[in-house]
Formats: sequence, structure tokens, C-alpha cells
Amino acid sequence: MTNEFVVTAPGKVVLSGEYAVLDGAPAVAMAVTRRVVVTVAVRDASTFRVTAPGYNQSASEFTISEDGLHWRSGGSGFSLVDAVWHAAAPELKDARELVLDSRAFLSATTGEKTGLGSSAALVVALSAALRESTDVSSVAHRAHTNWQGGVGSGVDIACSLNGGLLEYRREGSSAVALQWPENLCFRLLWSGQPASTRDQLGLLNASTRQPSRVRLVAAAETLAATWREADADAVIAQYADYIEQLRAFSADHDLGVFAAGHEELVEKAVGTELVYKPCGAGGGDVGIVLGTDMAAIDEFVAANAANYSILDAALDREGVRLE
Repeated sequence: MTNEFVVTAPGKVVLSGEYAVLDGAPAVAMAVTRRVVVTVAVRDASTFRVTAPGYNQSASEFTISEDGLHWRSGGSGFSLVDAVWHAAAPELKDARELVLDSRAFLSATTGEKTGLGSSAALVVALSAALRESTDVSSVAHRAHTNWQGGVGSGVDIACSLNGGLLEYRREGSSAVALQWPENLCFRLLWSGQPASTRDQLGLLNASTRQPSRVRLVAAAETLAATWREADADAVIAQYADYIEQLRAFSADHDLGVFAAGHEELVEKAVGTELVYKPCGAGGGDVGIVLGTDMAAIDEFVAANAANYSILDAALDREGVRLE
């Protein structure tokens, strides 16, 4: 390994297929221009040292042996590093300084995580840094799955790996690049309330499976097919049915996907040429306004999102990158 290695990876926004992706449906997601930065440098010491601004306020040190990492202190706050190290199995002889910087994913006003997939981006970037390669799909998916205890779909990992707009299926961690529809514009809004995807999935697993879960899978298939056509007007029109099915699914499984003000914005977009939806697991975090007129989107945001913050992020066409 070289004396210093820097890797960046983007975050993500799920545009459709949330929850349904767990049942085999496609999710459509895009990488966004908020990047983690992972730096690995040789350290003149006997121990490895890790800091993670934006993820963990503390620092910790560890040593390595044939059976893995041995933390001197604070290791419980760096379980992500354990998971990536075990999956990547790097061959390092000298101690390293690891800096895992995800501050770009924090709200500028509250300092809280905005729900753009910072943990997955860290997994991808750290995997690439330890391997000195961006060809780390299997490593990153394995590390993230183990770290999450087997829950989750892996769509956020796919976005951080590949960048751009993609259609993702959980089986085989399949990611297919899509073309962004011409004239389709968007704004991302931060609800001010962080939400835990892991907690949301726990609620889903604890609930009784309802027929709306099957209908959501069908709606996700239809909307993904529409995204493939790359027709902005068709995509916007198809969201009406998808949101209806997602709303019913959320109510039946007591998930609160449209809580934290999302429902209000969904309703206010009805009857306009815009569509609004919460992204991912919902219950807070991020939502998106989609339309073909940027001025209309900005007018909608200004008029209806007093309790939200605009997230300055665009589609990031690049995935994990060696700087």
C-alpha cells in the first residue's frame, strides 16, 4: 500500500422501490453529490488510529493480528470498521491513520445526519481504500450486510459504488445504469428529523404481512419500467399510483413513512405538475420534489416547505473514486 490513499464515495436517494426491493422488486435510486472522504496514511506508531468526523465524535486505536482487530478503547463505536476490515482482509504491515470523514452528510443547521446513506458510502470508500481498488462490490456488500445484521437491501451500497441513476435488485446485488430523463428537475428537502432505516425495518419485520405489500411490489415494478423509458412526464404521472400504494403499505404496517411533514407536502403537490415523496424508509430524513419546471419547483418549496431545509445536492454521475 502507498504511504497515503484517499477515496471518496457518494451518498444516495431512493426514488422508488423502498421496502418493495426487499421482496424482489426493483428499486430506482440515484447517487448524489455529497461524498464521504476516507484517508489512509502510514503512521509512525505501533497502533492503528481511527477518527470519523461526522460519524463518531471520539477517536480510537487498535492493533491487528491473524484473528482480526483488537481495540484499545472505543471500539464499540467503530463496528463499521470491524465489518469492513473483516470483509476486505487487507494485508498491512505498518500501522495506519484512518480518517473517515462524512461531515458532508450532516445538516448545516442541526448537525444531524440527513439520511443520504453516509454509512454505506463509508463502507464503500473504506473498502476501496484498504484494497487500493474500486472493484470492491462483493467486499462492500458483504461488509454492509454483516454490519447491519443481515437487514437492508444494498441499494445504498450500489449507488456509492456506481454513481448515477440506477435500477437495483437485491438478488445478485444487480445494478443497471439508467438514463436521467431530459428536462426532469428536482430539489431535495431535509425534514429536520433523522430516521433510522434499521429501526424502520425492525417495525416491518414485527408486523403482520398485509396485501398492500404485494401491491407495492407491483407498483414498484411499474414505476421502474417507466423510469427506464426516460420520459419525464411519464415518470411524474406514474408516481400518483406509486405513492397511493406506498401510503397504504405504510399505514397497514404502522411505519409512518409519511410522517414528519411528508404527507402535507405530498398533498400540496397534488393538482400541480409536480410530485413530492419521502425517500427511502421515510418517517423523517429526506424527501424529493420532481417536475419539469425548476422555477415551479422552487416556488413550491418556498411556499410550502417552511419547516424543511433545501439540501444542495445534484445527481452524481461518478461512483467510488480514488482521488
